[in-house]
Amino acid sequence: MYKIAIVGASTLLGKELKDALAESSLAASSVELFDEDEGLGQLDQVGDEVTFVQAITADSFEHVDFAFFCGSESLTRKNWREALRAGSTVLDLSGALDQETGVLVRSPWVGEPDVAADLFTPAIVPAHPAALALALLMERLQQAVPVKSAAATVILPASEFGRAGMDELHQQTVNLLSFQSIPRATFDSQLAYNLVCGFGENSKVNLNAIDAKIRRQYSALAGRRLPVLAIQTIGAPVFHGHGFSIFAELERSVDLSTLEDAMSGYHLDLVLEDTDSPSNLAATGQNDVLVRLRLEPGPRNANESARVWLWAASDNLRLYAQNAVDCALDLRRLRPQGTVQ
Repeated sequence: MYKIAIVGASTLLGKELKDALAESSLAASSVELFDEDEGLGQLDQVGDEVTFVQAITADSFEHVDFAFFCGSESLTRKNWREALRAGSTVLDLSGALDQETGVLVRSPWVGEPDVAADLFTPAIVPAHPAALALALLMERLQQAVPVKSAAATVILPASEFGRAGMDELHQQTVNLLSFQSIPRATFDSQLAYNLVCGFGENSKVNLNAIDAKIRRQYSALAGRRLPVLAIQTIGAPVFHGHGFSIFAELERSVDLSTLEDAMSGYHLDLVLEDTDSPSNLAATGQNDVLVRLRLEPGPRNANESARVWLWAASDNLRLYAQNAVDCALDLRRLRPQGTVQ
């Protein structure tokens, strides 16, 4: 029986995390919901209990075992040290802490980390879902055949930027169809019916900052085990789900069946049929990354090549929440149990 705090509980990610906890072995835990501003006072349900979103006070983190920060970066920076002083294990899903000294980026889904978490680790950052999906794919590919070089285009949805991003994309779409001017408060640019590698000068969200975060966190997961990966991030007019287009040049030729075997099982779902292509829509609600393989035809044999394309999709919020819960389960070994005699 643990006590858990979700800070930023009214955000899209906070709500997804609450559902993921309810489906996990932490479901019997006592869960308290915290947020700021417009989230305060909202009624919510945790398991069979009806509760409400509270303001953070000086004693909010007393006896809290796991404090999940799912809100804004500023909310995390303001409160995470209080949670740490209260003895909580801090798990930061806001991305505010991944450059803090001693803080580790983690996912139990990917290999053994170069540095293990211990009692002196100040906080854990469950890996960004795009970085996690890329690490999963490159790990499986590397296990099948050494990778010479690789590059990925990451396609981000509006939900990456919270409810405000989704609302503005919806309103932009409606206004364009009715020949009206579009709102620009969040993106300061047109995202509807458009693909962009950056937003306007007065945007409230920063696509380049997310691009840098994905690069940093992939490198943290990759360590010295996985290939260096060139990453380009694109904002797309979709509401939900990540898309990935990846090209890899391999050290030697490999047949398609070998790669298909490598890409099957444990958080990867290999799609074999052309008519059932991975998509952000198909990935919604899935715990796995959907992936499709295509060999670049070689000069002698079309079924064997040293170059491969991967097209993949995943539920960004679902992956984030599931990985955070698994990080907490992995960290249970650091929580004191029983009483000191």
